[in-house]
Amino acid sequence: MVKRIVVLGATGSVGRSALEVIRRHPALFRIVGLSARRSVTALEAVSREFTPDGIALADPAALDDRPDLVTAGWQAGPEAVTELARLPQADVVLNAVVGAAGLRATITALEAGKRCALANKESLVAAGELVLEAGRRGGGELVPVDSEHSAILQCMGGGSRPEVRRIILTASGGPFRKTGMAELERVTAGMALRHPTWNMGSKITIDSATLANKALEVIEAHFLYGLPYDRIDVVVHPTSIVHSLVEFVDGSVLAQMGEPTMELPILHALTWPRRPPDEKLCTFDPVRCSPLAFESVDEERFPLFALGVAAGRAGGAAPAVFNAANEAAVTAFLDGRVTFTGMADVVAAVLRGLEGRNARSLEQVVEVDHDARRLAEAEIAAAGGA
Repeated sequence: MVKRIVVLGATGSVGRSALEVIRRHPALFRIVGLSARRSVTALEAVSREFTPDGIALADPAALDDRPDLVTAGWQAGPEAVTELARLPQADVVLNAVVGAAGLRATITALEAGKRCALANKESLVAAGELVLEAGRRGGGELVPVDSEHSAILQCMGGGSRPEVRRIILTASGGPFRKTGMAELERVTAGMALRHPTWNMGSKITIDSATLANKALEVIEAHFLYGLPYDRIDVVVHPTSIVHSLVEFVDGSVLAQMGEPTMELPILHALTWPRRPPDEKLCTFDPVRCSPLAFESVDEERFPLFALGVAAGRAGGAAPAVFNAANEAAVTAFLDGRVTFTGMADVVAAVLRGLEGRNARSLEQVVEVDHDARRLAEAEIAAAGGA
């Protein structure tokens, strides 16, 4: 049976990988919806190839000078993207939108009873309980696209949930795990964007360099697998071959391994629990991938990791505050308005400033997100950023 797919964020790094997977499996998938933030030209090329039923751009002004596309049925604005997430003919919504902007689409897809193939980890970080409740309310299914959480899902197939003692997420450590602490002050955006093992978009690449991304994944794992934080560990694994491990109560440990490519977890999320053959992905060479080394996380070197995990443990609105402040800090770093090490200072200040806030409704999450970004910008400006 052909699965009908909506790809949100189709022109980003995960979206492009998803399109590559779908191209190789025309008998399994048909694209019925596509969205991008504002990349009209790129989305136009993809839409000619896949001829979806619905096309949307998140930027409300993206189609201002393209009346021909409006006439052809294209839509613009965040609401248009959300509408794609409930497209009646869709079976799977792959949410590859970057940042908290993807939250409404996640909730909408789950409320509409869709499988949400989730690459937008910020949805669960900012509003984990609300996302899970949306799935219960609408009958939707949440399947992770992150390589680490895809690995955990696959490893858990080897036992039932009560048999799991803990999960172990792996982190590459990024490009600066051996850089001198004093040198981190002088890290530029260009240096941070050169990830040693993964080819990703700019935001997640910076998050991988600071290990903020791994803190987000710890919070995500807490909601995805219902485990307390003291049963979720992280180790640095520089070669990114082991994507995560699951330890069971009898001492057995299962690990999922593979080349560092997003195409494998994307295919798994679209077809789980099936495993269709894919010759391109069957390239694993254990000899070439050896040796497999692991290290502890250095929280002094990666303060954003420690801040994020602490926010997850604190609960309430703290994870949403961390996520929003981190997004603002990353944007400022990429723009040259804050230093690499200054990002953690910004996030820490925002967490202190908004301590004790609630996030019990979507409206409260949106308000907290807005306030965290505003406070982050004030901290950046106070530190000398334009």
